[in-house]
Amino acid sequence: MKWNLRMKAAERGIWKSTEMRRQLAEAGLEISAGKMSALWIGTPTTIRLDDLDVICTVLDCTPTDLLICEPEAVAARKPSRPAAAEGSPGASRTPRLGRNRTPPPA
Repeated sequence: MKWNLRMKAAERGIWKSTEMRRQLAEAGLEISAGKMSALWIGTPTTIRLDDLDVICTVLDCTPTDLLICEPEAVAARKPSRPAAAEGSPGASRTPRLGRNRTPPPA
């Protein structure tokens, strides 16, 4: 995910984190200077949905405007699997689900 807070803020004419913090406070979200700096400078690892709602209200945007998916980054994290020879111990097999299992209790 890419955090797009600064770009959305700039589109609304907010160029400094202190101005953003002031507008969030006016909307009912008191945020510490340290937390505001972290939101402004980098991508947060977590964010409360209530806080995200206030941020979106102040910036007149939606969460999808702030959180941009990066499918290529996800694909790069996926481990590559070497093609295994058919019949070898590491070869891919179709799982046989439900075989030799008793029915669930009634």
